[in-house]
Amino acid sequence: MKFKKSLTMKLKITGILMTILFLMGCNSEKKTNPDAETTVAESNTDITEAKNQTQKDVAKLENSKWILNSWNGQDMTETEIDQNIFFTLNPVENRVNGFSGCNTFMGTYKRHEDSKISFSKMATTRKMCRDLKIEESEILGIFEAADAYAIVGNTLELKKGTHTLASFKKSKKQSAAITEKYWKLKTLNAKDVTMHEDQEREVYFMLKTDQNRVQGFAGCNTMSGTYTLQSGNRIKFSQMLTTMKACPDVDVDEAAFLKVFELAENYELAAESLTLKTDKKAPLAVFEAIYFN
Repeated sequence: MKFKKSLTMKLKITGILMTILFLMGCNSEKKTNPDAETTVAESNTDITEAKNQTQKDVAKLENSKWILNSWNGQDMTETEIDQNIFFTLNPVENRVNGFSGCNTFMGTYKRHEDSKISFSKMATTRKMCRDLKIEESEILGIFEAADAYAIVGNTLELKKGTHTLASFKKSKKQSAAITEKYWKLKTLNAKDVTMHEDQEREVYFMLKTDQNRVQGFAGCNTMSGTYTLQSGNRIKFSQMLTTMKACPDVDVDEAAFLKVFELAENYELAAESLTLKTDKKAPLAVFEAIYFN
């Protein structure tokens, strides 16, 4: 009987010791868990930083003007073209607008997770440009093929998988002194301009920084188009259109005014006066900046 009691006691003590050891092991695991918790916290921080960087990239991607920098391994900054090839993305309507060397183009886009992007087939104007040094259809093909993008600094790459199709540089703000201003016509072909009594409003134009738009009034009809600013006070107008309203009682030569935008190659800014000029001829037109309260 004593032997049985002794064995029973030993078994109880062994059980108690095993329980203690088990609890100590659990406590030991708990003591090592802070490292695991630190790893998880660091991982969450990395994820948060990645999300923040993605948001910054998206903000930079949209509402910026992206000028073609290289394409198919060719440095486009050394290519002799009259105007920069560029595009912008408008997040309000997911619209794409751009210029492909001769014509403007437009379409839609969608952003996806993990810096993925897709573009619709682009519609273009039908202007004919002789001696064009670049094939516009190949430029538009960049957007049809692209399915991803990457932004490093002020450089944007459009990609097909891991292959870079083209790179673009973010445009710097140019010549803010002449954009977003109301320019009233003062002289046209060296002759003073006065407003006709039956004229709806004065002749003017504005250069809008939103998608490089031109808007204005030619004396009878409203007008619109696009513009490009380049170094050396050079300016280029394109795709100028007007409404088709007839004004038989208004004595204004709209054709002569619209010709200014066709011929203009550079500009001169002095105080609140803007002159549009050609490289070889006398000033085409002079405008005055008007401010409204």
